[in-house]
Amino acid sequence: MGSIYKRGNTYWIQYYRNGKPYRESTRGTKEADAKRLLKKREGEISEGKLPGIYFDRVRFDELAEDFLTDYRINEKPSLQRAGISVKHLKGYFEGHRITQITTPKIQAYIEYRLKEGVANATINRELAALKKMLNMGARQTPPKVDRVPYIPMLKENNTRKGFFEHGDYLALKDALPSYLKGFVTFAYKTGWRLSEISNLTWSQVDLDQGIVRLEPGEAKNNEGRTVYLDEELREVFAYQWEARKKSGKVTPYVFRNKMSNQIQDIRVAWDRACRIAGIGKRLFHDFRRTAVRNMVRAGISEKVAMMVSGHKTSAVFDRYNIENDTDLKLAAQRQEEYLKAQNKHKTTTIHKMPAKKANE
Repeated sequence: MGSIYKRGNTYWIQYYRNGKPYRESTRGTKEADAKRLLKKREGEISEGKLPGIYFDRVRFDELAEDFLTDYRINEKPSLQRAGISVKHLKGYFEGHRITQITTPKIQAYIEYRLKEGVANATINRELAALKKMLNMGARQTPPKVDRVPYIPMLKENNTRKGFFEHGDYLALKDALPSYLKGFVTFAYKTGWRLSEISNLTWSQVDLDQGIVRLEPGEAKNNEGRTVYLDEELREVFAYQWEARKKSGKVTPYVFRNKMSNQIQDIRVAWDRACRIAGIGKRLFHDFRRTAVRNMVRAGISEKVAMMVSGHKTSAVFDRYNIENDTDLKLAAQRQEEYLKAQNKHKTTTIHKMPAKKANE
């Protein structure tokens, strides 16, 4: 049987599990609250559950580290993105007990991030990371999380609008430092993600055959990918290979920064180049959308274009295969040409019909 007692003005409860006594503060001064907590703990024990005091001891920081450890040991390519999400979550939830992370608390976090001007899609990625942390904690033995709270997600506008016209791409490329020129050329033509290009190693490249491979598990969708290099990209990779030899610094990465190390953060150089090029604020991810659109415009089938860019589903691919004024004008021109051809064909047919005889 459990019991209730006081320390100063605060009520405490004592109960037993497997013959071992547990003492827990109610953090309150009301006896009725202490009775309810004692009844709850005894109910959990009678059902074979761990008493809630176990979960009160688990902090957000512990689950966040477990989450990142899982990404590291499984060599997930989105580790960098996961780390950014954890950084923002820590800024709000650091030191919190897991039992304190409730739906109202999560909604307060959403409001906090919205006031900072953060996009809905970014907040949703952070919420998805939080949900995965809690689910991982609930699946552990023994569990670190008693129950996963409902996590509301924000509505996103999935219509992607950002892309590069060819002139904008050339202006940006010209304004970038030399070590990023080949990097963005590859992105512009293939639509690969930034992390996929920055993690590209020479073991994935066959210079003689002009082939670049992404092995299963190295991409976000966990599927392999093969790209055949055109003449310009062959020159890019040949230049990178020669630069590697001249630097005298052995590194497995194809694209390296000015210190001959792996390229990891391009934001400063990118933002500066956008200003110099006079193209406004752009995202590196715009290359992904641009590559899809250019391949479709070039007459490449959707299936092949998806194999190059690494899109797993047509639904996502279609979001990137967007139209602009140029596409609409081209559609109007093609329709006009088609109708003119139809009219010409009809006129020719009429002229070729034999004249009727007078007595007919």
